Amino acid sequence: MKYRHAYHAGNFADVHKHVTTIALLEAMQRKEKGFLYVDTHAGSGLYELHGSRGNASHESHSGFARVVDHKFVADEITRYRTLVDAFRARVQNGSAYPGSPVIAAEMLRAQDRAIFVEQIPSGARALERALPKHSKARVETGDGFTSLRAYLPPAERRGLVLIDPPYEESQQDFARVTTAINDALLRFQSAVIAVWYPIKDSRDITAWHASLSKGIAAEALISEMWLFPCDSRVALNGSGMLLVNPPFQIDERMRVWLPELQASLDSAKSGGWRVRTLA
Repeated sequence: MKYRHAYHAGNFADVHKHVTTIALLEAMQRKEKGFLYVDTHAGSGLYELHGSRGNASHESHSGFARVVDHKFVADEITRYRTLVDAFRARVQNGSAYPGSPVIAAEMLRAQDRAIFVEQIPSGARALERALPKHSKARVETGDGFTSLRAYLPPAERRGLVLIDPPYEESQQDFARVTTAINDALLRFQSAVIAVWYPIKDSRDITAWHASLSKGIAAEALISEMWLFPCDSRVALNGSGMLLVNPPFQIDERMRVWLPELQASLDSAKSGGWRVRTLA
């Protein structure tokens, strides 16, 4: 299961991840004290949803394109669209789409800071160019899994980590995610950790959740959205977010915006959603 940011920008999984990230950042910002935000697999930050560029994403037609004109009640989804519109205005490109680090950088307050890790040097340089000039963010080139150790615990004693690997080697990446979570919690017990993962075969995800529930010594929340049956043979059936040490009441907010988002994306009415605690 390969999931590279440039090839899937703006698809339904990206929308799910980005709205969740916005909700997490807003929850962290309810407290005045600043925090460190770390994105371990940041990507290049700017993508083209349609046009002639080589990284154009056609998957956005079943993702971001479906939420553009839809009327939503949930503030988190409205904020997401506003941030995308503001980014397009800043770069003067109506078909540009921001990656997770750019969305986060746009939201940072003066007391917050961010570190974005990208393994491909050209991607890291592109991300530096895509970030807003005022942003208190630093881009590092390297392996996000191993680099994370150097950033925890942060001086602020508050932190949010997004782990979003490409899952090119699914079993290896799931194992590395588990190791990264446990290592991060050993270094910084109160870290809020968000992990995006693809849903292709529900049996694999169920087995991974079972192993996590035995090994993670912290509260964990699962948010999942799928547009196809979770054991069908399409390339990507659904999108999942694992939240370790989830902020207060974020599960309640997810139960407001997630069904609304899923309904707007699921034109075939063959999918579903769920929010649950990892038992």
